[in-house]
Amino acid sequence: MARTYHAVITYKELAEEIQARSGIRTQVLLHNWIGPILGRVVREAHRRGDPPLTALVVHTDDGMVGAGYKDVLETAGQPPVDGVEERERHAAEARLACYRHFGATLPAGGGTAALSPRHQAAIERRRGGSETPAPVCTSCFVELPVTGVCDSCG
Repeated sequence: MARTYHAVITYKELAEEIQARSGIRTQVLLHNWIGPILGRVVREAHRRGDPPLTALVVHTDDGMVGAGYKDVLETAGQPPVDGVEERERHAAEARLACYRHFGATLPAGGGTAALSPRHQAAIERRRGGSETPAPVCTSCFVELPVTGVCDSCG
């Protein structure tokens, strides 16, 4: 994900990927085990001097980072953010840092920080900026880019 500009991964997709790559399957509810794993990722990224990869992980339903994102700020010694939207703006900046650091192909000028596509679409719907919901990939349920071809599934 960090090598694809404006890409994110859902907690569910990440959980499936972790289980597939590790060969370890669990029936334990996702929210009972993913947090500690992401906490380790936060600490290791900080130790290495990498941007927080956990900013790329969002909820399926709303496209927002989880409440555990506060660990990113705490680990970096930064003050907590005020409110959900400020947290999402911080995560958008962290995602851009990930894309830059891990070699994503960026547009001229280095790219811009952006909310996840699903969260941005929800904001636009609330504002009345989008009458029709954006098309979604039928395989992975990620919002399709303008090309209509899923970046994840091809």
